[in-house]
Parts: sequence; C-alpha cells; structure tokens
Amino acid sequence: MKELRKAIVHMTTHAGEGHIPSALSILDIVWVLYDRIMKINPKQPDDPDRDRFILSKGHGSPALYMVLARKGFFPAEELSTFTQFHSRFGGHPDCNKAPGVEASTGSLGHGFPMGVGMALGLRIRHNPRHVYVVVGDAECNEGSVWEAVLLAAHHNLANLTCIVDFNHSTDRALSLGNLEAKFAAFGWNVATVNGHDQEALFRALTRTPDGHPSAIIAETIKGFGCAPMENNPAWHHRVPTADELPGILEALS
Repeated sequence: MKELRKAIVHMTTHAGEGHIPSALSILDIVWVLYDRIMKINPKQPDDPDRDRFILSKGHGSPALYMVLARKGFFPAEELSTFTQFHSRFGGHPDCNKAPGVEASTGSLGHGFPMGVGMALGLRIRHNPRHVYVVVGDAECNEGSVWEAVLLAAHHNLANLTCIVDFNHSTDRALSLGNLEAKFAAFGWNVATVNGHDQEALFRALTRTPDGHPSAIIAETIKGFGCAPMENNPAWHHRVPTADELPGILEALS
C-alpha cells in the first residue's frame, strides 16, 4: 500500500490539485473491494454480470483511479493527465469518461441514493450481483443519505453494502454520534471495524447476508500513512510544494 500512497501523492502533486488525505483515508477499503471482494472484469467493465462500486465521496477519486489502474482498467500512465482539461480523470469521477467508474459523484449525498437505485434495479432484474457504496462521515450530514438508508431497509436490499469512511473529519462541525446504532435503528446489519485493517474489512464484507442491507462503519484516519497529513485539516485540499514533496514521500509508511 505504501507504493500506492506514493503514487497518489506523485499524481496529485504533478496535477497541482487533489484531495490527498481523503484518498489515503479510503485506500485500504477500495483496494480490498477490488482485490478480494467484487466480481468484475477490467476487460469488460460494462458486463451486466458484475458487482458495482460507487464512490459517493467523489473527492476521494485519486484512490479509486489508482486502484482501477492497478487492476488493469486502463494504463497507469494515463493518470499523469489527472485533472487536465482533456483528461478522463477529473477531481471527481465521471462515469462517461473513466473506465470502471459506475457513477459520476462529488455532490455529496447523491452517490448513495444512486447505489440504492442500482441495488433495487438489480433485484428487479433477478441479477444476483452486489452494490457497494463508500460514503464519507461528513457526507452523512446530508438528509438524502438517511432517506436512502430508510428506503434500502424498507425494500430489504440485502444486495447493498454501505461503507462509511468514519475519519471524524466532521467532528469539529457536527457530531454524528453512534453511527452503528443509527444504522441498526434503521434496520441495517452493522459492523464497526478498523478501516485500515484489510483482514478485518474482508471479514466484515464477507458476512453471510440475512435479508437486510449491510453497513460497515470503517474507523479511519484522514491522511493515513502520512504523519504530516494525518488529521490535519490544513491538508484537506492542497498538494505538497516542491520543497515539501521529499519530506512527504519520506513520511509515507
């Protein structure tokens, strides 16, 4: 994972923009999904018989792009164009441009409802595939998220898993309280895990479904793996300067 974290820093620094800490926060989650959980063929990314992943917190796109490239959806060299005018890879993912991206996201609170619609559509079509959605904790301040939670429980969408990137970045603005209890109160199966422990994530993602949608509260650290960025709001949307870059790369673990 250190190699992927370095690649994210290099890519965003070259572009001159990007949300590095948000990407580092979810990198382990996205990697486990694509490496060990989801059924999906990089050579046929639109195959109907595939699992779906939606990054509702679209500003974490560097993590998704890096994992998609590593899994062969497109050549990694293309990421050198990140955020350039004619690039397929914007600061937020665009499903009409980037191979493997299921939904255009970035306006917070929109991706998760799209995931609920996808899961319901798959069930109507008797398609056994699963939908996974990553939302941010601050995104959970949006009412549309809880409307989606209620709707998914009402329809017993056992083919839907919501993973909350709970890096506590929103605590300074609005406390979310006990997210596990809140999802459970809406009728979801819920587990809380260390979002940087890949084995714990794998176990949570492979639990036997019981007819209800599943939520995983992933306790994460914003900027994980880079000490100067960890839980440091100053880095939310900035990249290292030329002078800072060597130290940032050295700090990555």
